[in-house]
Amino acid sequence: MNKKVAFYTLGCKLNFSETSTIARDFNNEGFDRVDFSEKADIYVINTCSVTENADKRFKTVVKQAQKANPEAFVAAVGCYAQLKPQELADVNGVDLVLGATEKFKITDYLNDLSKNDLGEVHSCEIEEADFYVGSYSIGDRTRAFLKVQDGCDYKCTYCTIPLARGISRSDTMDNVLENAKAISKQNIKEIVLTGVNIGDYGKGEFGNKKHEHTFLDLVNELDEVEGIERLRISSIEPNLLKNETIDLVSKSRAFVPHFHIPLQSGSNIILKKMKRRYMRELYIDRVAKIREVMPHACIGVDVIVGFPGETEDLFLETYNFLTELDISYLHVFKYSERDNTEAADMDGIVPNNIRSKRSKMLRGLSVKKRRAFYESQMGTTRTVLFESENKEGYIHGFTENYVKTKTPWNPELVNTLHQVELTEIEDDGLVRFEFLEVL
Repeated sequence: MNKKVAFYTLGCKLNFSETSTIARDFNNEGFDRVDFSEKADIYVINTCSVTENADKRFKTVVKQAQKANPEAFVAAVGCYAQLKPQELADVNGVDLVLGATEKFKITDYLNDLSKNDLGEVHSCEIEEADFYVGSYSIGDRTRAFLKVQDGCDYKCTYCTIPLARGISRSDTMDNVLENAKAISKQNIKEIVLTGVNIGDYGKGEFGNKKHEHTFLDLVNELDEVEGIERLRISSIEPNLLKNETIDLVSKSRAFVPHFHIPLQSGSNIILKKMKRRYMRELYIDRVAKIREVMPHACIGVDVIVGFPGETEDLFLETYNFLTELDISYLHVFKYSERDNTEAADMDGIVPNNIRSKRSKMLRGLSVKKRRAFYESQMGTTRTVLFESENKEGYIHGFTENYVKTKTPWNPELVNTLHQVELTEIEDDGLVRFEFLEVL
């Protein structure tokens, strides 16, 4: 009888794509995958260390695994495992900790699955994380996450990702296209491009720093792959989102009018302290360019509150900047101190209760922005791709420009595209529609 493995992913879309790839390796070794809540022989937790909250959640997830099977082998991989391997190894119940390069060879470390008295650590020096492992996720039948790039050469003062994932490096164009074709053959309608800094695509493609291809080349080539209905760019730095890319997306066959662009602060003073590679004026230009060629586009924004030195006036500068900006929603993060970052040693610490208050203000602004964006879409004709879950008697779906819709559950709609007219916003903030035609 085959041994059973279960996976839990903390963090970003990139982590989900890598978990999926690791899971396929287990499958090739004869393991059967089960849900994390079920009894398994081995539990693999793919960790994140972007925020303090992600660190804390790790211990909770380990307890979940032990509750499902106290005798099971527990392995931790991913960013937190690279940054603080011994800290994870010391958590009660953890048997194996693998760093940035070792996680893709996890099955090589499983000689037997008996519990260890102490967690065993295999973690490289991050300078050794200089090779590329391609990944893509297949789980939710309607969309797949396709990793095209890893690592980051930026030195943002709050961020541990370069320490956890190493230098910027890219998949080869040929491999990205092969993976995209493999995904399209599995009746998956949408591919989301992921990476740490995907606008940097092309750097390190063949193990050198020279760009053989650019992100614009990647968008161009992927747009030609047959069988993919939709392509979505997950997140791209404003200084790497070029006019040519925006123009190409506006005329594209498959790329959808949805951009997620990290801002982090609307104050140039804070942006300089963060060592971001742009000022707010460039961000205004990016939004204006998108609106010029795609007035209906959805534009999402990442923003951090409570960074050291963020006075009330500087926070209000960010709040007012975002209020005026023609964007669609916000992802708000409370700044959290990370070891071995410049910001952790900066003066001007913002008390946690103030961080929480500012976060709440921006989340409220996000609700208003999303509502205004949805209202601007009423009466328009859009295409909805339906998800696979029955949520309290409803099926949800997303338009190409990321309006979340709902209609009474019908299993025949799962993973299908329909042209609809958006008609009204429900009390829960989701959008109802009239069916026009099946695509």
